[in-house]
Amino acid sequence: MITVPIHPDLVRGAIELEETATGILPHRLPAWARAQLADGQLAMVESQPAGVRLALRTAATAIEVDTIPTKRVYAGAPTRPDGVYDLVVDGELAGRGTVAGGRTLMIDLGTGSFELRTGEPGTLRFDGLPARVKDVEIWLPHDETTELVALRADAPVAPLPRGERRVWLHHGSSISQGSNAATPTGTWPAVAARLAGVELVNLGLGGSALLDPFTARTMRDTPADLVSVKIGINLVNADLMRLRAFTAAVHGFLDTIREGHPTTPLLVVSPTYCPLHEDTPGPAAIDTTAMAEGRLGFRALGDPAEVAAGKLTLRVVRDELARIVAQRSDTDPHLRYLDGQELYGAADYDELPLPDDLHPDAAAHRRMGERFAELGF
Repeated sequence: MITVPIHPDLVRGAIELEETATGILPHRLPAWARAQLADGQLAMVESQPAGVRLALRTAATAIEVDTIPTKRVYAGAPTRPDGVYDLVVDGELAGRGTVAGGRTLMIDLGTGSFELRTGEPGTLRFDGLPARVKDVEIWLPHDETTELVALRADAPVAPLPRGERRVWLHHGSSISQGSNAATPTGTWPAVAARLAGVELVNLGLGGSALLDPFTARTMRDTPADLVSVKIGINLVNADLMRLRAFTAAVHGFLDTIREGHPTTPLLVVSPTYCPLHEDTPGPAAIDTTAMAEGRLGFRALGDPAEVAAGKLTLRVVRDELARIVAQRSDTDPHLRYLDGQELYGAADYDELPLPDDLHPDAAAHRRMGERFAELGF
């Protein structure tokens, strides 16, 4: 086996690569942005490499990757499975694997506390690959922080050439990051990107699609041929702002993106269907009854009567986003709106309900990706 330096040209989908004492840690927000908000939830999810993959051109028949994963353990919740790595050869799924061990992040959702425990690297091996020059992608787990330690192959490796596909830059919530999807290529943005033949940069940030200015500036500064933003569910379940602030924040977010992408096609996507918050404002909280049953679930704590005072629900958000896009479209012909219910609506909920009351399951992710490939592009 040949040891291959993990050069930045071999990594796709990351915004920044941090050199650590043991390897390279992909990030989906730059260091200056991470420094602007001391939020444990954001720090966790931006380091989870949704959409990040090693992208190689090689004749190797065997490839090994050493990584240090960070496993999440939620107090009182069932044990989570190990994160999944997907092997894609010439555009087709060719294998899957996991890496045991690594670090452990202990999370208490009741108190909001985080405790990180150290651990050792593990090895992922794919062998039996075709003995010819081929394009190989190894997609890192979308929901498990993964430090890259070493890469080995039994033949020379080169990075995949850039510029062969259009780049799609997308920002959204945990649904866009891939919560409850089973695999990294099974998240709805990954499904849509494969069907549309585009290169994905996924800035889906679980619990953190909050119209943060640093996220908008990151998108402004990231090269892209297509840009989309999915706005709403986190603002409702965090009960972060009222309608007056929401309207101004959406305009400001889009203004910032347009500073770097003045004529790039820009799609605003409203929330998918979620009965929990269709007419009931946030905040959302852990459902203790569900926890007692051994499953993760959520409930809404707001009062529908508070909507009159400016509290946000998903219906309010959809109506306002549609109005904002219609207004801005008069001077921005490259801007348009997609109702998230066209990706996952009430009829889909009847067939494929949300297992934790917030996030679609693996089958629903596939359906959303297929629909976005048709409607979004």
